[in-house]
Amino acid sequence: MTALDAPYDLACFAPDYARARERFVDLARRQAATDARYYANPNLGPAGEALGTDVQWFGPADADRVLVTISATHGVEGFSGSGAQCDWLAGARPGWLPAGVAALFIHAINPHGFAWLRRVTEEGVDLNRNFIDFDQPAPENPGYDALAEDLVPPELSGPRFEAAEARIAIYRETHGEVAFQVARCGGQYRHPGGMFHGGTAPTWSRRTVESILADFRLAGRRQVAVIDFHTGLGPYGYGEPICAHALDAPAVDRARAWYGPSLTEPNRGTSSSVPKVGTSELGWERSLGDAVTYVALEFGTFAPEAGRRALREDHWLHLHAAPDGAIDWNGAETRRIKARIKRHYFPATPDWLQMVLFRSRQVIAQGLAGLAAV
Repeated sequence: MTALDAPYDLACFAPDYARARERFVDLARRQAATDARYYANPNLGPAGEALGTDVQWFGPADADRVLVTISATHGVEGFSGSGAQCDWLAGARPGWLPAGVAALFIHAINPHGFAWLRRVTEEGVDLNRNFIDFDQPAPENPGYDALAEDLVPPELSGPRFEAAEARIAIYRETHGEVAFQVARCGGQYRHPGGMFHGGTAPTWSRRTVESILADFRLAGRRQVAVIDFHTGLGPYGYGEPICAHALDAPAVDRARAWYGPSLTEPNRGTSSSVPKVGTSELGWERSLGDAVTYVALEFGTFAPEAGRRALREDHWLHLHAAPDGAIDWNGAETRRIKARIKRHYFPATPDWLQMVLFRSRQVIAQGLAGLAAV
């Protein structure tokens, strides 16, 4: 039996951050991780639970090639990534590492977003837009500037809401759908509390990534393959490996060779994702140079318009309904909004979960095979 043929145990998917962490840590302990570290987040979860990022190393400490998996870059998207990581560990697959290759699993890099069912960090920042050089002027996004108050309106119904939707419709018709998506989700640095805000400084999660890179001495390794789990774009249940390295980067050729024709590239217009600024691979490139090959494994859920509406409600809740951060976690409106955003990024139907596990196993195996061959 191969890794792809092993039975699917859907219990690897947890219903919340706390139980996801418990399962991950327990499985890593059973698989005798050779180095385990915990990076405590200074905040608490909605039930008062401690939050943090768990990192587990498997294989030789001096391996010159390392496979890295990351869950919860976008918080609420962490359910699928955590489940994929736990599935790999439950199947005893650390024992299947090729000679000279180690694996580093980063669980819940954005624990606050995971626990509170948000895509953003505790700072209200999209971690996957936070890796710019803050010593330089921030990238401009005039499209978002034009639509900022419409994308997260102060009300979710009534004349002001309808006027905001009308202005968005005019923008889409005038500029086209791709330009609208670039404006909406390409990254913006002027509107805190808004969608896809890249922040004004490195977040706790970004600083934790940088600490992990240093603590596990990844700089100087011959090759590092990163698989960063995401959800929300593309056909339902399909796992799309997305490579956002610069078009002329050596990593692009490696990614194509390792992951095959299913690999897509936003910078070539072949992906369900539009080009973005401040993305995570920039931070890894800053530390590792051409030695890193970074892909986002994106699992499709529902239509992009459904995602826009679910994300709009969550940002409205935190920006307008509870601007001081004191949301009523048990309130009916909060429960409705949080259930909607969780379902959009984690549908949790049996067929979707099975597709996530199959494709995750497949792409991890491809990454390991690519590392073994270099």
